[in-house]
Amino acid sequence: MAKRATVIPQINPSSFKFLQQLKANNNRDWFNEHKTTFIQEQDAVAAFADALLEQLSTHDLIETPSGKKSLFRIYRDTRFSQDKTPYKSHWSLAFRRATRQRRGGYYMQLEPGNSFIGGGFFGPVADDLKKIRDEIAFDAAPLRKILKSRAFTSLFGTLQGEQLKTAPKGFDADHEAIDLLRYKQFLLIRNFSDKEVLSESFLAEANRTFQGMRPFFDYMSMALTADANGEEA
Repeated sequence: MAKRATVIPQINPSSFKFLQQLKANNNRDWFNEHKTTFIQEQDAVAAFADALLEQLSTHDLIETPSGKKSLFRIYRDTRFSQDKTPYKSHWSLAFRRATRQRRGGYYMQLEPGNSFIGGGFFGPVADDLKKIRDEIAFDAAPLRKILKSRAFTSLFGTLQGEQLKTAPKGFDADHEAIDLLRYKQFLLIRNFSDKEVLSESFLAEANRTFQGMRPFFDYMSMALTADANGEEA
């Protein structure tokens, strides 16, 4: 009996085509006329997210229950925005790590010409930011080792995120780690071309990218969950 060919879940070109059409016709009438197509394409992206969640779960503990639950709504919140177009022109999804000992989150945006995988800490609260800075100020070497490793730079290049122009309150401007202490956000970002996103290898590459975030996440989790003696708080 012949073996069945293994079907590798992937992002369909039709999903990008729908987004391009939506961007050119970003209004409720057009969207409602194409609601069936939207649902079909959203379900296809959710199926890809299910496969990615399965891969993620082999090396991390994720509390997001399904690919469908990882998807953000296509509808934009226009209440406080000058841009009143009602729909996003991208698919986006996120996976939440489980338990308070596992910090950091996994994010993906799929958009023609603007696809990327991201992760990290977009808006840490003041208490968390203080803990991170205290850890960096005490000894920045472990974090620098992660950020300078070939595994990290080959995927993400450099640490990204908004920074202060001056030293944060309570830290000397001439501190040897002032370049790291100025960060207000701690983001890991890897961009992908349309060809890469639509390829059969994108599932494996997305999983590899998320897995590559782990050393950074492990460091930050330690900084955020350990007490002053380095023990789990």
